[in-house]
Amino acid sequence: MAEIICVIGNKGGTGKTTLSHMLCQGLGLLGQRSACVLTDTSREPLTPEGRRYITADARTRDALTKVVDKLRTLEDWVGVIDGGGNRTEMDRKLYALSDIVLLPFRESHEDIRTVLRDLEMFPRAYAVPSQWPSNAWQREAADRNVAQLMGAFRHRILKPVGALSSSKLLLQKQVPEQLPTPLANACRSLARQVLSVLEIDFADARDAVDDYIDVEEKLSPADMPMRLGQSRSH
Repeated sequence: MAEIICVIGNKGGTGKTTLSHMLCQGLGLLGQRSACVLTDTSREPLTPEGRRYITADARTRDALTKVVDKLRTLEDWVGVIDGGGNRTEMDRKLYALSDIVLLPFRESHEDIRTVLRDLEMFPRAYAVPSQWPSNAWQREAADRNVAQLMGAFRHRILKPVGALSSSKLLLQKQVPEQLPTPLANACRSLARQVLSVLEIDFADARDAVDDYIDVEEKLSPADMPMRLGQSRSH
């Protein structure tokens, strides 16, 4: 069966849609088949042309049920559901059908307070520092806030996804044939973390045209967030 990952959270503006597409793009770069599933009624569906993953429009309840049911019949696939923001009841519904949940949050204290509540509410959820500052001083301050305020959940916090203006390219209807190297690197890094949490083996399926240098290893057992639930074979 396909693994179902839901990108949710009670706060808007944390980059759920961007993160969903980055994750799917990264999965594709690692040779993993995936689908990015839209549920946010405020957004228009995107076509799969030029992407390393398929897209699905599930903005109605019936459509969501059909898409998830179809994904569950596909072996070795990953479904990434973009949940949208400020929809607590929808978040609970998506959580119920997911294998794991990702909760993106930004460095503000408001975001951190909200993600702490969501981590308590959703035991299978992992927090993802999103659009994280690249400036060294800002990054240090942001990391310090997370350590101080979220220490109790340190095993359920993934490595930060940096702020990249090029990530908007994935939200265009027409995706460029070749994405900027920093964006490709960030997508791969995110996908590696998620596949490690899901305990899915992967091989980096880089194209010859990809200028990828900074290759990271899979997360070590010491660095990998705590795996919740029973292991599944793939």
